[in-house]
Amino acid sequence: MRSILITGAFGQVGSVLKRIIYQDYDLTLTSRSIPYGEKGINLDIRNAVVLKEVIKAVRPDVLIHLAAMTSVDGCELEPEKAAETNIAGVEHICSEYSGHVIYLSTDYVFNGKNGPYSETDPTDPINVYGATKLAGERLLLENNPDHLILRCNVVYDYNPYTKASFLNWVIESLQNKKEIRVVQDQINNPTWAESLAEAIVFCMKQEISGTAHWGDADYMNRYDFAIKIANTFDLNASLIKPITTAELKQPAQRPLNSGLKTDYLKSRLGITPPTVEDCLLSIRGRISK
Repeated sequence: MRSILITGAFGQVGSVLKRIIYQDYDLTLTSRSIPYGEKGINLDIRNAVVLKEVIKAVRPDVLIHLAAMTSVDGCELEPEKAAETNIAGVEHICSEYSGHVIYLSTDYVFNGKNGPYSETDPTDPINVYGATKLAGERLLLENNPDHLILRCNVVYDYNPYTKASFLNWVIESLQNKKEIRVVQDQINNPTWAESLAEAIVFCMKQEISGTAHWGDADYMNRYDFAIKIANTFDLNASLIKPITTAELKQPAQRPLNSGLKTDYLKSRLGITPPTVEDCLLSIRGRISK
């Protein structure tokens, strides 16, 4: 049985990966903090010594690198911490591991002027988060071009372990009758964590390398996505108020016209990205069980 080590294993994507492949692979789950009741190894990828010991003990065939500092404003406010996690963490993996790496990256490596983007479009990050993730991409492929950079965007799921889920925030806010403001000028193709996890598994099985994009079928702004969530879960959509990105006055700039084209992987893997509606209905069905 092949051995897989996952960093950041208890976030949205890692949680799905664990569920869909645990019977087929020998999984080692690592995270900076292990949720109560879960089994895993405490690992901060900034610590090269501990990383080395974990890799030595596990000897994984594949390392799926999900751990990252993903708070866009947090990265802008603490660029050194962002670099320690998103750049130095990759350096440590390159130094200590000689096997195949699958690295989850982001559409924030682009400037958001001419999206959606293909793998061959020029990168031009406009914030610290995007810049550090791009630096990690380059380190990894310079180390070994057979590694895989898999870019994604607006990953969502209903997951109790993460604070990063847009879906969690919308549902819980509306359930509590709380008015929320959602930007109407940021366009992406929101991607269900299950869709992304399945793409990762397909890429691993078919040994895809280099740089690839994965996103679900529908391009929409964040406000319309929130409205679709409210309608699917029978919540009060009138509590959702549109706002522009500029009005939020966030520390970090956001790419506005972004999103990812998935033609390359659709052709290589023979799979089709699901629609937002189908994904939300599946999540609703799972929650209601």
